Amino acid sequence: MFQRASKKQSKLRLLLEGPSGSGKTFSALTLASGLGKKVAVLDTEKGSAQLYSSEFNFDVCELIPPYSPEKYTDAIKFAEEQGYDVLIIDSISHEWSAEGGCLDIQSKLGGKYQDWAKVTPRHNKFVESILQSGMHIIATARTKSDYGISQSGGKMKVEKLGTKTEQRDGLEFEFTTVLRLNQNHMFEASKDRTHLFGNKEGVLTSDHSKMLLDWLHDGIDPKKETIEKLERCQDVEELKQIWMATSPALRKELEGVKNAVKAQLIKEAA
Repeated sequence: MFQRASKKQSKLRLLLEGPSGSGKTFSALTLASGLGKKVAVLDTEKGSAQLYSSEFNFDVCELIPPYSPEKYTDAIKFAEEQGYDVLIIDSISHEWSAEGGCLDIQSKLGGKYQDWAKVTPRHNKFVESILQSGMHIIATARTKSDYGISQSGGKMKVEKLGTKTEQRDGLEFEFTTVLRLNQNHMFEASKDRTHLFGNKEGVLTSDHSKMLLDWLHDGIDPKKETIEKLERCQDVEELKQIWMATSPALRKELEGVKNAVKAQLIKEAA
C-alpha cells in the first residue's frame, strides 16, 4: 500500500574523501565532536587520529592487517554495544585495497571474475553494518589520481582524468552526504541529500555539526513511530512482521516493548 511520504529522523552517514594531507581525520573529529558526547575512532592510519588527542575527546581502536571486511564489521558492532554516539572509520579504503582487503582476498582466491561471488557478500555485510548502525558514522576514504590514454594526431597522450576513490565503485550511493576535501582542507560536495553543502565550499567547523543535527532531527521519530505500530498490533503474526521490518538498532532498544505487547496479545487470544 502507498502512503504519504514523510521524512524520518535519522543517523548521519557521511563520507569524507581526499588525498593524503587534505585534513580528513581532523575534519571528521571536528564534526563528530559536535554530533555526540561519546566518540570512537576506528583507526587504520597508523595512529594518525591520536595526533589530535589534545584537541578532541575520543576513544580509539587501531586496526592492524589483515583489513578484512569482518574485522571492520565486528568493530562497528562492538562500538555500538559500548554505547558510542559517533563512530569515525578512518579509513574505509583499507577494507577494499589494503592487505587482507577485498581486492587482496579476490586475488588470493585466484583472481578470476567468478571469485567475486565469494568476496562481494563479505563486502556487502560490511556496508550493511554501516547502514544499519544506531550510531552516527563518519567514514574517510583515500583518493588517487586517475589517468587515461588518448590519441591525437597519431600520437598517444596520457591525460589526468580526475581523482578516484579507493573503494568499490558505487559505494558513495550508500551515504547521505559525500564531501571531497582538497589540499587546502576545503570541502566540495559530490553528493548531498541534506542540501546543506551544495554549491558551497569551505573548511568544516562545529557550525556544520549543528546544521547536520538540525537536519537529522527534523522529522518523525522512528523509535516513537515503531512503538506506536507495535502497540496497534491486532495479533502475534502482525507483531512478528513489524518486528522483522524494524532495524537491529531499534530492536535492541525496544525488545521490552515488543515482549510486553506479545504477552498482552497472547493473553487476549487465550
